[in-house]
Amino acid sequence: MPLIQPPMLTHGGTHPARAMRMMIRDLARGSQGVTEAGDLKVRQLSTPGSAVRVGDGSSIIRGASWGQGAYTQYNVGDHIVPVAPTGASARSDLLVHRVEDPEYEGNRDPAVDDVGYFHVIPNVGSTATAVPVGMTAIPLARIDIPPNTATITDAMIRDLRRIANPRRDRLLYTAFPGSTQTLTYSDNKWRAWPSAARWTIPVPDWAVNVKAVTTFAGLRMDTADVYAAMQQVFGATPGQDTYIDDDQGKNTRRVTVVLADNLGVSAAMRGTNQVLHVQTYMSKFETGNLAVDGATSLICDVEFNEGVI
Repeated sequence: MPLIQPPMLTHGGTHPARAMRMMIRDLARGSQGVTEAGDLKVRQLSTPGSAVRVGDGSSIIRGASWGQGAYTQYNVGDHIVPVAPTGASARSDLLVHRVEDPEYEGNRDPAVDDVGYFHVIPNVGSTATAVPVGMTAIPLARIDIPPNTATITDAMIRDLRRIANPRRDRLLYTAFPGSTQTLTYSDNKWRAWPSAARWTIPVPDWAVNVKAVTTFAGLRMDTADVYAAMQQVFGATPGQDTYIDDDQGKNTRRVTVVLADNLGVSAAMRGTNQVLHVQTYMSKFETGNLAVDGATSLICDVEFNEGVI
C-alpha cells in the first residue's frame, strides 16, 4: 500500500476519513477499549426487566482490517439494550460496542443508519470474553442468563470492559532517620515502627489499585537473635507480612528488607491523602533488637493504576 497523501493537517490538502482514523489509532497507541474507569458500564435496569442499560462514556474501537484505523464514539445517558429471554436452557450473550463501517463491512448508510451501536451477540460460550474475529467491536459485558428467565439482574452481568490506555502515577519517597530508633523485645505486639517509615500520599481520583514497595537498606539488629514481622499499612488496609528470621546471635549486623504489596483502592480513598506507614511485630521467642539510624535508608515506591469500576 502506498503512503496515504497528504499527511494529516497539511494546509490545502483533502484528507480521506481513514487518515483521521489512523491518527486516532496512533494517538491511542494501537489500543482499544473504554476511555475511563466508569465508561459504558453495563447494569440492570432501575427496575430489572428484559433489557440492560449502558451508562455514560466513550470508547476507542480498532478496525478489524489493517489500515482501517480506529473509531471513537461516546454515549450520553443510559442506553437501553433489549435482551431476549431464555427458554428451557441457559444462555450467554455478549454485549459489545460495534462499528459497522460500510467501507469495510455491512451496508449501513452513515447518513441515515447507526453505524456505531450497542450489539448483542447471542448464544456465545459461557466463558467467552472476546468479539468474533473480523468484527470491529469491543466487548462490554457477558450476560449469563439462567433457564426460563426474562429479567436481567446485575448478578448475571460479567463486566468485560478494559481501559484503552490506563493511567499510572508513580511516586518515590525516601527517609533517612536523623537519630537511632530502636524497637526492643515487645512480647508479640504490633507497633507502628519505625516512625521514619511514614508518608502522606495523594491518591488519584481514578486509581483502583496501588502497588507499594518499601525497602529498608541497612536495617540494624543487635543484642540477640531476632524473629519479627513487618508490614505496610495503606490507609486502614494492612499488607502482607514479611518475616525477619535471624540467628546470628549478639553481634551487630545489618540487612536489607523489602516489603511489597498490591492493594485495592476503595472509592472513599480516591482523591484524598492517605498515610502509608510500616508496622513491626516482635516475637516473644527471641530477644534481639531492631533499629534504624543514620546508616539506614528508607525507600517507598508507590504506583497507582487505573482500571474499570
